[in-house]
Amino acid sequence: MTPRQAMELAIEKRLDLVKIAPNAKPPVCKIMDYGKYKYEATKREKESKKKQKVINVKEIRLSPNIESHDLSVKANRTIDFLKNGDRVKVSVRFRGREMGRTELGREVLDDFIELTSEYGAVDKKPKLEGRNMTMFLSPKSNK
Repeated sequence: MTPRQAMELAIEKRLDLVKIAPNAKPPVCKIMDYGKYKYEATKREKESKKKQKVINVKEIRLSPNIESHDLSVKANRTIDFLKNGDRVKVSVRFRGREMGRTELGREVLDDFIELTSEYGAVDKKPKLEGRNMTMFLSPKSNK
């Protein structure tokens, strides 16, 4: 129908004439209550945001010559983070002469993985970047 007929029909029904595909030949229009449509669209958007889960990244710092009790305390803290659904970045910082013994840091991280293996899985394996060796743990999804 012609645009004028469509506009008259929309006015008669007390609704809005909305162009859906303005670039089509001929343009496609729809008669609807535009205010109600916008309201429902924002409502759907808010609902979808409620269902999303925000994942935080927490960080735990270790040293290559950490004692076993200190390591277990850090592991327990990491387990709390993993239970809450957060990802954890575990980093070992090397200072001075410790840079020559990076294998100690890898051993510390391997022990750390064993302590937290029940609740978390390794996302990124330990990697040396500058003076830090970092890895990422994520919570296990079978809970």
